[in-house]
Amino acid sequence: MVLWWIGNIVLLLVIAPVLVALLNRVLAALERIRGASDDILAGGVRLAGEVDGLPGALATTDSTVAAVATGAARYGGSVAKLLPPADGSADHKEA
Repeated sequence: MVLWWIGNIVLLLVIAPVLVALLNRVLAALERIRGASDDILAGGVRLAGEVDGLPGALATTDSTVAAVATGAARYGGSVAKLLPPADGSADHKEA
């Protein structure tokens, strides 16, 4: 029976404070995570408000890309007319 009381005293004086300290560290980390997640949520809400004009911007980008592609194709055709054929039939003399 004496060993039983010694075990209870060790449990109260050693193990319980260690468990309380570990629980305190876990709860402190939890509070830091909660604060960071609240900041992330606030940033996400602000970001959601910024993407409202995105479909219009994408439509503008699509029309700009189409215009540039048309101009590039015309430029490429003009350059192809100016360059000699690529089959190597041009007269090139090596020095």
